Amino acid sequence: MNTAVATTRIPPCSAQAVELNAGDELVIIDPEGQQVSDLVAFARAEHNEYLSSGRSLDYASRLWLTTDDVLYSNRSRPMFTILEDTCGRHDFTLTPCSKDTFRIIYGEDEGRPGCEGNLVTALAPYDIGVDRIPIAFNVFMHVAVDAITGEFRVRPPLSKAGDFVRLRAEMPLIVAMTSCSAGQSNNFCFKPIDFQVVRHEN
Repeated sequence: MNTAVATTRIPPCSAQAVELNAGDELVIIDPEGQQVSDLVAFARAEHNEYLSSGRSLDYASRLWLTTDDVLYSNRSRPMFTILEDTCGRHDFTLTPCSKDTFRIIYGEDEGRPGCEGNLVTALAPYDIGVDRIPIAFNVFMHVAVDAITGEFRVRPPLSKAGDFVRLRAEMPLIVAMTSCSAGQSNNFCFKPIDFQVVRHEN
């Protein structure tokens, strides 16, 4: 039996973590449109096992993952299956934005924590520090790649208000998600991200 819990809102420029059991479903929702959520995940039993961009893209043989694709760990074990995807365009190549991102790309001297810092804050109860933050599955992020030169540009997300991605956890997980802080990623309109957890009960 599946039991839906209430929608949780991640305020703009912040992050939250949640624990999932195998079979639980995580629904990530863009409530207002054109917002990105950086998602990272770690095996609950062993934090050195984490969601891997390289493994997932290698096994899918393409850059843009969507419905029925599997997201793998660095140990080649399934972590998530994408059950439903109303947007269809996400990124799994770029690292979470950081203070250095804002300094190098945006010229901000002070810098904000960005998604990297916000993920670290959300994962602090699990003793997962900054050096363990991998490339995120950047839900709703639109990265356009030139087929000839390989040049890429971050474009406004294609997601519209209410678009969502439904993921099934394939193992017990610690998951952290952001409401992205990088202007290029969200068309410089910093908005919230919502999520729901549907618990699977035998």
